[in-house]
Amino acid sequence: MKNIVKILLAVLTGSRACSRSEKRTSLFFSFLIAAFVLSQTPSIYICAQGHIETPAERKARQEREAAAKKKRQMKPSTRIIAEPLQIDTFIVNGVSFKMVHVEGGTFKMGCNNYNKGSMPVHQVTLSTFCIGETEVTQELWQAVMGSNPSKFVGLHRPVECVSWDDCQKFIQKLNSLTNSSFRLPTEAEWEYAARGGKRSKGCKFAGSNTVGNVAWYDENSNNETHNVAAKRANELGLYDMSGNVSEWCQDFFGPYSSDSQTNPTGPSTGFEHISRGGNFRISYGFCQVWYHQDYLQGYATYEIGFRLAL
Repeated sequence: MKNIVKILLAVLTGSRACSRSEKRTSLFFSFLIAAFVLSQTPSIYICAQGHIETPAERKARQEREAAAKKKRQMKPSTRIIAEPLQIDTFIVNGVSFKMVHVEGGTFKMGCNNYNKGSMPVHQVTLSTFCIGETEVTQELWQAVMGSNPSKFVGLHRPVECVSWDDCQKFIQKLNSLTNSSFRLPTEAEWEYAARGGKRSKGCKFAGSNTVGNVAWYDENSNNETHNVAAKRANELGLYDMSGNVSEWCQDFFGPYSSDSQTNPTGPSTGFEHISRGGNFRISYGFCQVWYHQDYLQGYATYEIGFRLAL
């Protein structure tokens, strides 16, 4: 031990030249001594950054870390969970159909960048209403009317070859059977629902910016209608708002106003009524949520059906 002490003193003081092995021995024992001193001195600690901290500093650091951890645990989630959709089911002569509640709200109706008929964009405020989950099927039409006017026959395909006048006759009989107040949607209600209402993600088509996800149109329909609800639903759980068959609305056709409106119902008189949504025979541009067409109310074609409102 005396020799080790002499070597340490010689290395530290430089009193004499030391061999390489003596220097290694000195460094080794210096490390051991330092470790022993630190272990016997509870008043200092070495933190992760190599800084020697006092007990007070260590306590303050631990308190900061605990407070930060607690804050992270208490931070509310930023994930938005939508309320479940409210859906009512009706049964008529053994055939069921669903109506989706659409919470009222305010939206921008129309489009300034597509065609003149959709201009100008204007603000519309709507009260809460209900709209059909799907287009009226041939099965439901037959249950109410006892016949089927459609060209493309299939119980779960949308009814077509029905005029606006035919729709009014169907609705009158349906209301008698159900003791309800069904009607066609207004054009504003239709567009608001197609856009997704308060759940809207701003899509060009009803539920997607990719038309094929939500619509049967000229490029994928094989030139015929298809069963309802075969494509993806929109944000409100509504099917075929884009494509399959165009849909009659209650309104007479007329130019838009730039003024803000509440529960608009269109012109009070006219010769033609609105249809919406595009259909299986036309290109994707006509399936966008703001596009509308107009037809005489007695006109019937296999391109047009309808959807109920309440």
